[in-house]
Amino acid sequence: MVETPAEALARDGVEYARQFGVPLDEAIRRLAAQEQSVAATDRIEETYRDRLAGIAIEHRPAYRIIVYLTGDTPVPTLGVWAGGMTVPIIFRTGARVSRERVIWAMTWYQQAINAKLRRPAGMGLDPRTGELVVTIGTTDAKEGADAIKARIEAIAGVPVQVRVMDRVDKNLDIAGGGRVEGVSPTDGKRYVCTTGFTVSDGVRHGVTTAAHCLDALSYRDEQRGDLPLDFIAQWGWGYRDVQINASAEMPTPFFYADTAKTRLRPVTGQRTRAATRAGDFVCHRGERTGYSCALVELTDFAPAGDLCGGACLPTWVTVAGPTCKGGDSGSPVFSGTTAFGVLKGGSYRRDGSCVFYFYMSVDYIPPGWSLLRAGPDGAVAGVKASAAR
Repeated sequence: MVETPAEALARDGVEYARQFGVPLDEAIRRLAAQEQSVAATDRIEETYRDRLAGIAIEHRPAYRIIVYLTGDTPVPTLGVWAGGMTVPIIFRTGARVSRERVIWAMTWYQQAINAKLRRPAGMGLDPRTGELVVTIGTTDAKEGADAIKARIEAIAGVPVQVRVMDRVDKNLDIAGGGRVEGVSPTDGKRYVCTTGFTVSDGVRHGVTTAAHCLDALSYRDEQRGDLPLDFIAQWGWGYRDVQINASAEMPTPFFYADTAKTRLRPVTGQRTRAATRAGDFVCHRGERTGYSCALVELTDFAPAGDLCGGACLPTWVTVAGPTCKGGDSGSPVFSGTTAFGVLKGGSYRRDGSCVFYFYMSVDYIPPGWSLLRAGPDGAVAGVKASAAR
C-alpha cells in the first residue's frame, strides 16, 4: 500500500498521541503545525541571528515554540497559524552566549578538550540554555563534574554543561526502509544494512545507505529475490556518512515506513539541519528495530571518538532512544512524508540500552545528487504500488 501524505501524517499521529497522551486529532494538528511552522522559525533565526542561543518545541504542558536569546532586551510573544491552530512563540532572554559561538568553540577546541579527558567526549549545543554540552563517562567523572566543567570552560570560553553518562558512541553495526546485503571480502561473512532514500544525479539513479556499510550490496526483495546494486561512491568523513548504490531499474521516491514493510511512503519534501529544532517529533524505520518515533534532542552534535574518518564535526542530529540497535545503519529518518536524514550511529549504556541515536541530515547528500520526490499529494505519474517496491 502506498500512503498519501495525509495517511502518513495520521499514522505518525497515532504514535504521537500514545507518547503524549493527547487525542489523535490533536496529535495530527500538532504534527502538521510542526511542519508548517518551519518558515516562521527560519525568519526568527535570521532576525535574531546575533542573539540566538537556540529554538525548541515544547509538547507539555502545551504545544508551543520557545526561542532562547542572549541579553536582557525582552521580545513580545508571537503566534503563528499552523496546523489549523495558533502556536505561541515565546522568547526567553538571559542566555550567556549565542549558538554560533558555541558551535565555533566545539569546532576549534574539540581536540584540546579531549586531550584533558581520559576518554573522548561527545559534544553538542543545548538549545534551551545556550551551553556547550560535554558528555563524559564515569572514569572521568571521578575527578568531579565541577572541576571538569571549570577546566573545559577555560579552554572553550563558553558556558559548559557536563553530563555524566556511562556510555559509548559508535556506528550502528551493519546487521540489519529496505534490506541490503553483502559479503565482506575481509572475513567472508554476510552483513546487512538498511536503505534510506532514492536519489539521482540527473543521469544515474540509486539508493542511499551508510558509508560504513559494505560497498557491494544486493537489495533483498521478498518476491523477486536479490537485486544487485552497483557501488557508485561513499562519503564518510567529518560531517557525512552516506553511500550511494545504483540500480539498473529506475527507482521511485518511496520508502518503507512500517515494521512489516507493507506500506510505502512518498518523499514530498526535505528538512535541512538548520531548520530542524530540538523537540521536533521524528520517526525512523530500520531492519533491526522496525518503526519508532521520538524527539530531536541536539541539532549540533559531535559524536565521541574517531567515527568520521577521524573526529566528527558538530553537524549531527541526535534523537532520543530507546530504539537504536545494530542493523539500522543507513535507515531513513522522517516525519510524515518529509525526509530528515540517514541514520549513522547511536550512544549506548554499558547494558546495551540506547541513550540516543544520531543521523546525517539530508542536506549533506553529496553535491550533484538530490532526493527523488513525489508531488505534494504524494502521486508519481504512471507508478503503481508494485512498481514502487
